[in-house]
Amino acid sequence: MLTPHPKLETLRWIGDRTGLLELIEQTLLPQELKYLACRDAATVFEAIRALRVRGAPAIGMAAAYGVVLGTCSAASGEEATFFQKLAEVAKYLGESRPTAVNLFWALDRMSRRAAELRGKLAPAALHGALLDEAKAIHEEDRAMCHAIGRLGAAMISDNSGVLTHCNAGGLATAEYGTALSVIFTAQDQGKHLRVFVDETRPLLQGARLTAWELSQRGIDTTLICDSMAAQVMREGKVQAVIVGADRITANGDTANKIGTYGVALLAAAHGIPFYVAAPTSTFDLSLPTGDTIPIEERHASEITHGFGRQTAPTGVRVYNPAFDVTPARLIKAIITDRGVIEPVNVERVAAVVGEFARK
Repeated sequence: MLTPHPKLETLRWIGDRTGLLELIEQTLLPQELKYLACRDAATVFEAIRALRVRGAPAIGMAAAYGVVLGTCSAASGEEATFFQKLAEVAKYLGESRPTAVNLFWALDRMSRRAAELRGKLAPAALHGALLDEAKAIHEEDRAMCHAIGRLGAAMISDNSGVLTHCNAGGLATAEYGTALSVIFTAQDQGKHLRVFVDETRPLLQGARLTAWELSQRGIDTTLICDSMAAQVMREGKVQAVIVGADRITANGDTANKIGTYGVALLAAAHGIPFYVAAPTSTFDLSLPTGDTIPIEERHASEITHGFGRQTAPTGVRVYNPAFDVTPARLIKAIITDRGVIEPVNVERVAAVVGEFARK
């Protein structure tokens, strides 16, 4: 068992603009806490693709730093060469995972910042400005997580039972997380919560990551199999469900880790409020509904050979979508850093998120 690390940094930049990105190698948790050193965009790409870094906000931050790493070699050359390299790196990193909108939001923001400074700074200074922008994204995410926590904690009663799915904690963000920020902030306020953690098949992010994070904080935590959620609700042990999000559309439909939709249906059947906690950067107002959210399909081996052990017949057909979409009608409220969206509909989403999205 690892000793507590209350101030873990999921990602951290080391050095100046020619430095490196370190990130927690999350595939090793909970047995081993180790940082992976990323010195080029290819390592960042692989880390995102292989879930060494995961969670929509953390993916976005990693990609922003990946732009800095990927353009370093062009910082001593001509302006045209630098911008050609920037475009190549942004396109490349954007192919690492398709569903989490924070990835594309961060890449677009980095590209826009460079475009704003084009002709005003030499490539080396432009490169330094990109590092500053990546750091700004990082710090803004930290502030957003705490804002979500403050708003969400006010909606959770003391001595409640809360169920969560997948990992939306500090490991998925800059600090505190989104869904877990609500729980951590409630703890800071002196509230006692009993948290039920879905294991989250097939990669067990709930078991490996969320249960670990909650245990580090000394929070009353119970790990359950995904298939046990209905029974726990039926027994009256859950008063609220809180999950994170990877992409939210203009009407409030929400893509999150596979299994979330089922949990939302169960919550509705038992009259339990279902909350989504996410920063404004997770909204994609260009998509009217969740029907058009691209859903990543991952390799069959994650199911047939989970963690290296074969558990299915050789050659069996496998369908392995990494995400599903929860319709807005099943969501009681979306807790953002800019306010609570309740009821969840086009008008309320636009009122809370619209100004941010137009920037």
